[in-house]
Amino acid sequence: MSEKSQSAVAIGVLETEIRELELPRIAPDAGILRVEIVGVCGTDVSHYRNFSAPMILGHHVVGYVDRIGEVASQRWGIKEGDRIAMEEYIPCGQCDLCRTGYYRLCSETDPRTGIRYGATPIDVSPSLFGGFSQYMYLHPNAVVHKIPNHVPAVEAALILPVSNGFEWMSTVAGVGPGQVVVIQGPGQQGLACALAAKAAGAETVIVTGRTSSIRRLELAGRLGADYTVNVSSEDLVERVAEITGGRMADVVLDVTSGGTEPVVSSLQVAKKRGVVLLGALKKKLFQDLDLDVIYEKSLTVKGVRGHSYHSVKMAIDFVASGKFPLRVMNSHDYGLCDTDLALRTAGGQGEPNPLLVTVSPWK
Repeated sequence: MSEKSQSAVAIGVLETEIRELELPRIAPDAGILRVEIVGVCGTDVSHYRNFSAPMILGHHVVGYVDRIGEVASQRWGIKEGDRIAMEEYIPCGQCDLCRTGYYRLCSETDPRTGIRYGATPIDVSPSLFGGFSQYMYLHPNAVVHKIPNHVPAVEAALILPVSNGFEWMSTVAGVGPGQVVVIQGPGQQGLACALAAKAAGAETVIVTGRTSSIRRLELAGRLGADYTVNVSSEDLVERVAEITGGRMADVVLDVTSGGTEPVVSSLQVAKKRGVVLLGALKKKLFQDLDLDVIYEKSLTVKGVRGHSYHSVKMAIDFVASGKFPLRVMNSHDYGLCDTDLALRTAGGQGEPNPLLVTVSPWK
């Protein structure tokens, strides 16, 4: 194994530099991953635009175990050569949240107070905490999952987004047969949630988006959504009422970025005693939000974030089944030297019509 790694380091706002970083000596409870492919997430784009410190971005990571200590091998049940998917979390493993399965909320996974894959500065030893790199450090507290070798790389890169879909649709909202689900936002997360809702047995899945996302709306239909609504030209409330015969939606999820209008319309299209899930940061104060609708409809409103160990397992089984044409979601796959273009494309500032954008470090 080479003792150095070529890594794409974000060194400024929308600025990347390829650097050669030393591979660390591996303790018995740690390891090294040879990165196969990394999905570019909206969080990566946000970090790139709001630069804070030099770091290796990328946390939807799939790769092969290149080197592993004996203790880590026994604890994780993996060996050199195994193909694994990584979770972004590096939890403490000891707090109440970790002990009850909510390690994604552990303070140690918050980059402001701890470390996390794809969001940790390179001055934190041993620097290799991001997927846009030939190799990545397997921290003793990392959360890893074995995945089958037959899964195409571009589909394996979808495991974490799909796991969010199963967590939010199945575990949190309890989506099941006969239900109507509205998903606001046809990005990577929205499409994954549409897949998860159909897999859970939802009778009707409606995906919304704007004219600027028309290609993604078309893709939603190919992936199994029953209806798509272009909110740039259609009234969402009227359209959902028409589709459902006035019944409205059992579950509504907002995963749109920036605007607050989808939150308002999500409350409007939910039926009485429905569930509204909020899965995207807005970074804005709400103006003229009618909170009484929550009371009047007796709605359940929940914030959703991340995935659980179980939902990642569900996603791996789902992706490995090959029942859905997931590879059509991949629009761009770049080599390591084009990481800057990959991030710009995923953020709508690079090549046109991005869907799932990936980086393959050895391409």
